Amino acid sequence: MISKSRLMSASAGLVLALAATPLMAQQTTLVIESWRNDDLTIWQQTLIPAFEAQHPDIKLQFQPTAPTEYNAALNAKLEAGSAGDIITCRPFDASLALFEDGALADLTDLEGMGNFSDVAKSAWSTDDGAQTFCVPMASVIHGFIYNADAFAELGLEEPTTTDEFFAVLDAIKEDGTYIPLAIGAVDQWEAASMGYHNIGPAYWHGEDGRLALIAGDAKFTDEEWVEPLRVLARWGEYAGDGYQAQTYPDSQNLFTLGRAAIFPAGSWEISLFEEQADFALGAFPPPIPAAGDTCYISDHTDIGIGLNAASTNAEAGRTFLNWVASSEFAELYSNALPGFFALSNGAVTLENPVANEFVSWRENCESTIRPTYQILSRGTPNLENDNWLHASNVLSGAETPEQAAEAIQAGLDSWYTPGMYE
Repeated sequence: MISKSRLMSASAGLVLALAATPLMAQQTTLVIESWRNDDLTIWQQTLIPAFEAQHPDIKLQFQPTAPTEYNAALNAKLEAGSAGDIITCRPFDASLALFEDGALADLTDLEGMGNFSDVAKSAWSTDDGAQTFCVPMASVIHGFIYNADAFAELGLEEPTTTDEFFAVLDAIKEDGTYIPLAIGAVDQWEAASMGYHNIGPAYWHGEDGRLALIAGDAKFTDEEWVEPLRVLARWGEYAGDGYQAQTYPDSQNLFTLGRAAIFPAGSWEISLFEEQADFALGAFPPPIPAAGDTCYISDHTDIGIGLNAASTNAEAGRTFLNWVASSEFAELYSNALPGFFALSNGAVTLENPVANEFVSWRENCESTIRPTYQILSRGTPNLENDNWLHASNVLSGAETPEQAAEAIQAGLDSWYTPGMYE
């Protein structure tokens, strides 16, 4: 029979043992919502272990949703009060709407926000820039990826001007071994994002032109917006037979199988192309209109991360978001996902040579974002979708550049008045 004193002693020992392991009582779990389901292993194997090693009192659970279902699923969870603590943020209006509805916390005073420029934060800030609600994670950069072996075989050099670009395409076409340019007109976003929005900033002068559209000081019918459509129209001569019926995956396959020499690209292609192609890859930035012109790149803010305003773990959430804003996270993320570039001001050492080539363009080129993403796609017809449609029509030859520009501007004029969101 156990004595009362021995029971009291055992109970006291148990209390002391529990007191000696405070993490058991104080540990917090943060659930992360995201559309990047292809990032699951990167979070599980790289990012989560790195954070938890420094913060053993905070556990992370990465719970992604399929990209096409994310917006609807997230909104349903937020309304039901079942959404995770951390919300991965799409750029611009979708996340702004969540903030205005009170679903995302204001992170303006988060210490780590000091690591980002106003341009980097613009995708997750209010129109006046006064409040920021998501930590910028990464951007993607547009340019051209090419078959370096084919270039060496044909004695070609990377073009820097538009005339040089077409001279390279002419040389490839004349040789006949390769389709000069892998691009199709079926998946309309391909013609806009990797065509018009890729080469266009050099003509409309990047941020100056984009902001002039918002202010009403520029129109798509202005010469600097029509000329890149004229350049895009010429691409059809080099895209190969049947490009009008070619999908985006078709374009990828033509390139990785070695049948096409140049791919108008986003930097997100790097990992896939390196995995599938058996030839060396090279990359060059969008050609400038003429020698001596300023180089511009579409350095598009793509992904951010914020805090559910209803989270009961706000303090732990802010600790995590400060880590996401750190140079350590920037380097881990950028190397785990070549082609997704950290937006923080700190220097990042990239291991991938093609990714290094893309990001090096920031040193000599002016960065801008896609002109349809901020403010101008809030109405109907949606400006982004209109750009897709008419850019693909120009590429396929269904519309002239001038007709396309007039249609795009007419759609915008039908609902947008400069200053309406001020």
